This record gives sequence, structure tokens and C-alpha cells, in this order.
Amino acid sequence: MARTKEFDPDAALQSALELFWQRGYEATSMADLVAHLGIARASLYATFGSKHALYLKALERYGEQQDPRLTEELSRPGPALPAVRALVRRFAAEAGCASGRRGCFVTNTAVELGPHDPAAARLVEACWDALEGLLISALTRARAQGELPQDSDPAALARMLLVFLQGLRVAGKTGSRPGLLHDAAEQILTLLD
Repeated sequence: MARTKEFDPDAALQSALELFWQRGYEATSMADLVAHLGIARASLYATFGSKHALYLKALERYGEQQDPRLTEELSRPGPALPAVRALVRRFAAEAGCASGRRGCFVTNTAVELGPHDPAAARLVEACWDALEGLLISALTRARAQGELPQDSDPAALARMLLVFLQGLRVAGKTGSRPGLLHDAAEQILTLLD
């Protein structure tokens, strides 16, 4: 007779996500996961496979949790540029506060694992592609509504903003002065005028 799980895999995945996000992949050992989750090593392996597989599942979960918020912010009816500006300013504010030093889990993964882990890099790219798509859609609407010049390139602007937003998150991890991040955000937004 099969044994029933003595833990909630969904809650364990969320808890693992938090630990990986706080510490990173390399600095989180399997022993750390066992202690943090309160689950036996064998149960972790049986449920999630390896530490790497658990990390990738946590990264997927993070992307799923972030996408609805971004979609809502950038897809509201009416003028589109205020939503794009608000998003840039929010990223700058979050990156500049003390809790911003944890950074974005996707950006952290890009920096830590992206150069040598193809599976992690694919998930990072998927998250960034989703954000880029939302930005392209919002900027295309902005151009159609007369908020941007007709000769503007929504795709190029979206790529510029995507790279800038990731840079904000990396700079925020170093404890960059909030004024620095705010000023940079305001300067990049002048390109949308």
C-alpha cells in the first residue's frame, strides 16, 4: 500500500522558493532545505527529484506568481504610458529599499546560474519574454492612442525597458542609493515623452 505524503508539496515548494530566493542556489544546501522545510531528505528527493529540479520548480512558481500582477498593471484599459511609467518607478523604488537587496528571483538566477545552466537560462528567458511581450503590448497601445509618436518602435522600447529594469534590480542588490535608482528611472522615462 502506498504511503500518503506527510507534507503539502505545494507549501514545501513555496517555502523552498523563499529559501532559494534569500540565499541563492549555490549557498543553499540540501541540508538547509531539509531543515527549513522540516521534510526528510528522502521525501524531498521522492517528491521533487534533485536540488536542481526543486530550484527550477521554484523558479517556475515565482514566474507564475509575478505574471498576473504585471499583466494587470500593463493591460488596464485607457492610457497605457502611465502604467509603464508606474512600473518603472515601482521597480526603482523596490530595488532601492532594504528588502530590495534580496532582488528578483529571476534576475538573481540570471546572474548566478544563467551563464552555465541552460535549463535555468531558459526559464529566465521565458520570464523576460513574458515581460517584454507585456511591455510591447502596452507601448503599442500607447502609440495607437497617440501617447507615443507614430514612428516610435514599441518592440525596441520594450527591450530597452526590460534591460533597464533588470539592471535596476542588480544595482539594488548592492545597496545603491535610492536616489541613484530613482534618478536613473526618471531619466529613462524621458525617452517615452
